[in-house]
Amino acid sequence: MSNEMETKLGKVIISEELIAMLVGVSAVECHGLVGMSSRKLKDGIAELLGRDKLSRGVEVKLEGDQLTVDLHIIVAYGVKIPEVAANVMDKVKAALEKQTGLTVTQVNVHVQGVRVTDK
Repeated sequence: MSNEMETKLGKVIISEELIAMLVGVSAVECHGLVGMSSRKLKDGIAELLGRDKLSRGVEVKLEGDQLTVDLHIIVAYGVKIPEVAANVMDKVKAALEKQTGLTVTQVNVHVQGVRVTDK
């Protein structure tokens, strides 16, 4: 599925894959987030995705120009999870609306795990 916008010069088509990648890139810039997680748990353990697979931790639902996003993340041990989640929601919503012109109706954050970092 993709989103089409009509302009005076022609059509602009934004794919869900691109939206998912924009979400992943925006999210990993947030403090306290270790990385994106696979949407499915293996034996109850969250898999940390590499930077080249960020979009695998994102689900995009696009209806017209209304966009709902679900992110699956892993946070750093010791951070305030609600603050990290709120920061991710705000950053992703702002980035998507600025870069795509779509209206983001929901950004849902699913914390799949906590990881102790070396920092």
